[in-house]
Amino acid sequence: MGKGGGCIPSKQRAPKGVSDQDPQNPERIGSTIVISGQNQTPSINTTTQVQDGSVQLQLPEKLKIFVVFYSMYGHIEILAKRMKKGVDSIEGVEGVLYRVPETLAPDILEQMRVPQKDNEVPVISVEELVEADGLLFGFPTRYGSMAAQMKAFFDSTGQLWQQQRLAGTPAGFFVSTGTQGGGQETTAWTAITQLAHHGMLYVPIGYTFGAGMFKMDSIRGGSPYGAGVFSGDGTREPSETELALAEHQGKYMAGIVKRFAKAS
Repeated sequence: MGKGGGCIPSKQRAPKGVSDQDPQNPERIGSTIVISGQNQTPSINTTTQVQDGSVQLQLPEKLKIFVVFYSMYGHIEILAKRMKKGVDSIEGVEGVLYRVPETLAPDILEQMRVPQKDNEVPVISVEELVEADGLLFGFPTRYGSMAAQMKAFFDSTGQLWQQQRLAGTPAGFFVSTGTQGGGQETTAWTAITQLAHHGMLYVPIGYTFGAGMFKMDSIRGGSPYGAGVFSGDGTREPSETELALAEHQGKYMAGIVKRFAKAS
């Protein structure tokens, strides 16, 4: 992914002149449009392949938002999966789940009764970050700021910082805390420094969730900085409101990324 002036690369945009409803009603096969007939010439500037009298137009791939998280007891992972659902609901955008590497030794994790991680979600490498059109980082709090595992991952991005390869990439946060005063807001806003040094564009959700941001009839994590969940002693499950807020953040970020893609 090219970085620079804050624009998403134009290679992700639909080719100029292509609309969702082609007047010639071409056949769509996967990411390829096939127009039958020797005399039908496409009016777009893109690479074509002519085979057996048909013109094949390669459509752009979906924009990708990486949902990169660290989850010790599973609360952040639950939010991450719901957030991906929100991203995937926006046409032309796809959410991709990744974990960051664990830094604690297996025997320490066992003493802390941390559940075993499955292989469903792959561990991301630093170099893979540049492939994203947008980034959502999720992590639990440790004394009001991000967990050490996520901080260690950010600390390993020095070469990307030196080359400014993440500059201009939209990014946001979602968090989990044990208590109501445990850092639902501070955990996110203390993480903004990581984005600032990379030149990434912080995308908070503000109060775009609507009435759900103002209700006080139940315990709810999340803030204008991003979605959130209260984990309590580790046994509390995310509420439906918390999950809905995570899904909303996924949709909201997908919309922002699409807007950047159109403007590039």
